[in-house]
Amino acid sequence: MRKALTFLVLVIVLLVWSTSGRAQIDTSIVPAANRTQWKPGVQGGIPVRSTVCATIQASAFGNGAQNASSALQSAVNNCPSGQVLALSAGTFTVNTAVIISKSITVRGAGPSSTLLQKTNGATPGNPGNQFEPIMVVGPQRFPSPNNSTAVNLTANGVKGSTSVTVSSASGFAPGQFVLLDADEYNTASWTPLPLRAGQPAGRTIWASDRVVFKRHNPPQQTDDPFPDSLTWFSRSGRPVNEIKEVASVSGNTVTFTTPLHIDYPTSKASQLVRYDDVHVKNAGIEDMKMMGGTSGNVEFNCAAYSWIRNTEHTVWSGAGVAVNNSYRVEIRDSYIHDAALSVPGGGAYALSLASGSSEALIENNIILKANKMMVARSSGAGSVVGYNYMDDGFIDYVKDWNEIGMNASHMVGSHHVLFEGNQAFNYDSDNEHGGSIYMTIFRNHLVGWRRTIPGLSNARSAGLNYGSWWHVFIGNVLGVSGQMDGWIYEQLGTWSVTDPWGGPH
Repeated sequence: MRKALTFLVLVIVLLVWSTSGRAQIDTSIVPAANRTQWKPGVQGGIPVRSTVCATIQASAFGNGAQNASSALQSAVNNCPSGQVLALSAGTFTVNTAVIISKSITVRGAGPSSTLLQKTNGATPGNPGNQFEPIMVVGPQRFPSPNNSTAVNLTANGVKGSTSVTVSSASGFAPGQFVLLDADEYNTASWTPLPLRAGQPAGRTIWASDRVVFKRHNPPQQTDDPFPDSLTWFSRSGRPVNEIKEVASVSGNTVTFTTPLHIDYPTSKASQLVRYDDVHVKNAGIEDMKMMGGTSGNVEFNCAAYSWIRNTEHTVWSGAGVAVNNSYRVEIRDSYIHDAALSVPGGGAYALSLASGSSEALIENNIILKANKMMVARSSGAGSVVGYNYMDDGFIDYVKDWNEIGMNASHMVGSHHVLFEGNQAFNYDSDNEHGGSIYMTIFRNHLVGWRRTIPGLSNARSAGLNYGSWWHVFIGNVLGVSGQMDGWIYEQLGTWSVTDPWGGPH
């Protein structure tokens, strides 16, 4: 099917979500499997803290001439919960990551006044090799679920319910943050691929009834390495997952504070598992600029109800802001731009949700000039990406390749993310490491063009690769008025460099 496109506007009024819980929802147009509860981020809003435990002066460290890491870490450790560690205007050199492991706010004098820099890290054109962020919100750098605590579900975990029944609830307690996941890999099988131009008939791919792994038969050079890739961003072979907060435990029934976003059947050996580390709650970073991080500038690792607000991030490698094993993290009112070297392979993502991170809120940010604006890797359940501007995604050595704008893909298993009210050069769901499922793309402007980078190679306004199933697009604007001559609305089964819908399959 080929249709001429001059300018496409779909208008459907649908109020979907509200962080304050005031949403009035008409979901009749959305399939039941795509609907879920979207109440992401810090509930009740980010707290406005006014009690200052200490003020650290940049001049005490030569305004960046001396490494301030140890002094900042000591100040964080000594700051009482619920208070603010204030950083003065000026420059702080932070060459060893500062770990914020308690419920405090670290607040600068504003992103145009307070700079935290890593001088042994990334520089423009050079990603560096230290593999260390500037700040970590969480108990440590590399927390993970404790596989020895995993217990099987003894009844199907049903989407929309708030509890699961497990073989033994010993060790589970109210207030814990736990991981719920399902085995998709060992319940998958070789599945026929659709016939596509330039591809031989009879190909199969390893897929369950809801996720597709990057493993072909016959094998392809671009396949992920198995079994190693099964643990990249999830427990082995368990990429469909979500983090839950335990509300109560009664017998072997564990009840959560929010409903399940997807089914967790016993036929997939679904399990509930605890973390060794206690999640850090209510910690925030505000009003500063960061540059030079070599595992991004900020990592949230086992954090909950935590945030960054009014921050600027630039010249990083890895993921500029990374959210791992975390729950209801909020990223808002920030400017993330100009990665150190914009190349694929994980070296220049602006935002990353990973490892089961759930119910995050990414709102009112400007994200520019990175390889991928954002990725979701085996994560995202119940998250909202709202009212952001994302532009100029590119590959440094192939600038006319359009790359990924707004998306919640790039590893198998991500599900149930809402994109509302954003402007981006495209929405994309890639299958580089497997597909994503049950996304809702509502009332966005997907322009197809990039702001300052010319070229139409791989250009589109929206595209879904194989394995990106059950996406719902409602009320979006595709293209730019007066600039869509020669573009095609829809072309199934093949691909052209001027398709606003679709992509390389």
